[in-house]
Amino acid sequence: MNHGPLNEEELEWLDDTLTKYGSDDSVLDVSELDGMLTAILSAPKMITLADWQAAVWGGEKQLPHWESAQEQQRFNELASQHMNDIAERLCHAPDQFEPLFGYREVDGNDYTIVEEWCFGYMRGVALSGITALPETLQGALEAIALHGEEANIAKLEQMTEEEYETSQAAIGPAALELHRYWQAQSATETVH
Repeated sequence: MNHGPLNEEELEWLDDTLTKYGSDDSVLDVSELDGMLTAILSAPKMITLADWQAAVWGGEKQLPHWESAQEQQRFNELASQHMNDIAERLCHAPDQFEPLFGYREVDGNDYTIVEEWCFGYMRGVALSGITALPETLQGALEAIALHGEEANIAKLEQMTEEEYETSQAAIGPAALELHRYWQAQSATETVH
């Protein structure tokens, strides 16, 4: 397996494959996958490869009927390589960690699309069974949940452009803060 970040062509292939085999219950694009993997890597307990891969597709019953073993192997290798790259950045180069947000051009202006990433992150949080956070970290999870839960759409629609941009800018630092906390918790539990 290769190491390091995926190139543009590999990310597009992953994105196309998620779309090709996706359903209403699955991860639908590489941005959502990136968010989910970030949450899984931050979780205080280990989530198995089989569990997170089933979650990508919306559960065991919705696993793809791959065209070939090579296609399945390539998907698994690229997803794992991407996960390893995220882990490397989270643990050893947090200054290089950057959520893989989407972008959309409207009338010549580029807009950052964070919702897919945040929905993926919240999917990973649900998978990891994280329930309790100290009050000091509630805001970090809320910064991601603001863009990652359907219930917050009305709140987002009422924001000014400046408030919206500020809320987007808080997502990456929030993910790093949550990762540091859960990894410290995990290390503490290992020591006891």
